[in-house]
Amino acid sequence: MSTYVLTPLARSDIFEIWSYIADDSEEIADRVERAIYDACSLLSEGPNRGHFRSDITDRKVRFWSLTRYPNYVIVYRPDTTPIQVIGVLHGRRNLSRLVARRT
Repeated sequence: MSTYVLTPLARSDIFEIWSYIADDSEEIADRVERAIYDACSLLSEGPNRGHFRSDITDRKVRFWSLTRYPNYVIVYRPDTTPIQVIGVLHGRRNLSRLVARRT
């Protein structure tokens, strides 16, 4: 059984995403939240999924865009057991700055 751990900031990210979307539709917010958790599970089963982004950081974190909601990016440490999700971010945010604060 593969597992993952969410950092407190990643948990906060998910809550903020849900809250923002829920202002318009709780049903859609629930779908996006479920997609985030499903993607985290998928990544825990194959921690080499995703890709490094040397244009954003030189740290050993990988980035994975949600398939159904590609504006959202999961940032995680693949070399921990279980993998550690350090952020779930909107792709239009300043990822370099946000990732630097989390690793």
